[in-house]
Amino acid sequence: MKLNHLINGKAVAADAPLESLNPSDTNDVVATFPVGGKAEVDAAVAAARAAFPAWSMASPEVRSDLLDKVGATLMARAGELGELLAREEGKTRAEATGEVMRAARIFKYFAGEALRRHGLTLESTRPGLDVSTHREAVGVYGLITPWNFPIAIPAWKAAPALAFGNTVVLKPANVTPATACALANIIQECGAPAGVFNVVLGRGEVGQAIVDHPDVDAISFTGSQGVGAKVAAGAVARQARVQLEMGGKNPLVVMGDADLDRAVAIALDGGFFQTGQRCTASSRVIVEDSIHDKFVAALAERAKALKVGAALDASTQVGPASSEAQFQQNLKYVDIATKDGGRLVTGGEALKLATPGYYMSPALIADTSPEMRINNEEVFGPVVSTVRVKDYEEALALANRGQFGLSAGIVTSSLKHARHFRRNVRAGMVMINLPTAGVDYHVPFGGTRKSSYGPREQGFAAVEFYTQVKTCYVGD
Repeated sequence: MKLNHLINGKAVAADAPLESLNPSDTNDVVATFPVGGKAEVDAAVAAARAAFPAWSMASPEVRSDLLDKVGATLMARAGELGELLAREEGKTRAEATGEVMRAARIFKYFAGEALRRHGLTLESTRPGLDVSTHREAVGVYGLITPWNFPIAIPAWKAAPALAFGNTVVLKPANVTPATACALANIIQECGAPAGVFNVVLGRGEVGQAIVDHPDVDAISFTGSQGVGAKVAAGAVARQARVQLEMGGKNPLVVMGDADLDRAVAIALDGGFFQTGQRCTASSRVIVEDSIHDKFVAALAERAKALKVGAALDASTQVGPASSEAQFQQNLKYVDIATKDGGRLVTGGEALKLATPGYYMSPALIADTSPEMRINNEEVFGPVVSTVRVKDYEEALALANRGQFGLSAGIVTSSLKHARHFRRNVRAGMVMINLPTAGVDYHVPFGGTRKSSYGPREQGFAAVEFYTQVKTCYVGD
C-alpha cells in the first residue's frame, strides 16, 4: 500500500521512497510512504490550531461519541488490523490482535473520561466569594510514538488528548507506519472534524520539527533515552509541556522460596514473549543462590522449546525482531555479554527459516555480574541475563541499581518480602508473582529515574498531562 500524510482531514499524497518491510519475510514490502518535513508539520500544526477552538468547546458528548465509535470500529476490525500489525511489526497474530483490542478498550475508556472532566468547589477564606477549579484543554499535542506497540501507544496518547478537547499531530515510527495510518483513517472515518487529528510521516526531522514548533503546546514521546533527552530540552526551551517514556532494564527477583515452575513461567513470559520488544520486559533476572541453578536449567529448557517463526504462522510463539537494526542489536548484545564473561546457556543465534526474516533463538545468559553491560543497557529483544545473589537484601540492592526504574517484579511465597519489595524497590510499577510486562489500560503507566519524565500516562492519571487547571473566583 502507498501511505499518505493526513492533514486537515485530507490525505496529502507525495513521493513515497521509504519502505515498511515485513520482518517475517523481507521480500514483502508492506507499504511505501513519504518523507515529510517542516512544511508538512507546519501545515498539520496550523490545521490542528485552527480546529482547536471548536473541538475544545464542543459538548463532551461529541468527543465521547467519537472515541466510543473509534473503539467499536477497532473491535469490529480486530482481525484484519491484527494481521496488518503482525505482518508489519512481527509479533504473533494473537499478540497483534490483542494489541488492537487494547487500543479499542483505551478509546472506549476515554470515551467515558470525556464526560468526567471535573473540577472542585471550595470555600473562600473571604466572605461572599465562591471559588471553583475547572480543567480545560491545553491546545495542540505533538505525539511521537515507537514501533513496538504501533497501535496501542498512539491510542493511549491520542485518546486522552482528544477526550479532553485537544487536537493532535502524530509522528509514528518508520518501522510501522501502516498500522498507525490505519488507526488515523479509522479516527477520520468515525467523524473527527478536519484538523483534529493529523499524521505526518517521515524521518527524525519530522519529530524535531514538531518539538520545535511554537504552536505545539505539548509533546508526548516514547522511545530511547538519548532521543528523549533531546525532546525534553527542545520542549523546555520554549516552555512546552513534555511527557517522556524511555524504556527500562527491568529486574525480576526470584527468591529461594518461590514455586519453581511458576517462577520459570513468569520469567519466560516477561523476557521472551512479544520477542522481548517491550519496555517492561524482564530482561535481567536476579535469582537467590539456593534456587539459581535449577531455575536457569528449567528456564533454558522452556526457552529452547519456544517456536520461533513467522508472525502469521499459528504455531509461532516468538516472532522476528521488527527491523534489521533491532536484529543486529540483539545479536550484538549476546556477543557483548559472552565476551564480558557471561555464559550463553541457550539461544542467541540467527535462524534461517522458510522465508528471509529477522529471526533469532531466545537467548539466556547466566553467570553475569551486575556491572556488565548486559545488565545495565536496554537490549529490547529476546535476551535475558541472570545474576546470582545470596539473599533478599542483595537482590533488592541489585534491583535498584542503574538508571532505569520502569517495572520490577518479585516471585516469592513470603508476604514479608513481597510487602518490603513493593515499598522499597525503585520502580514506577511493581509486580508480585507476575511478569514485569503486562499492565491494564485504565491504570497509570510510568517509571522512576531515567525511565520516565513528566506526568504519568494512561488511566485516570492522564488528565494531569492533557488538561490545565483554571481557578475561578466569583463575588456578589
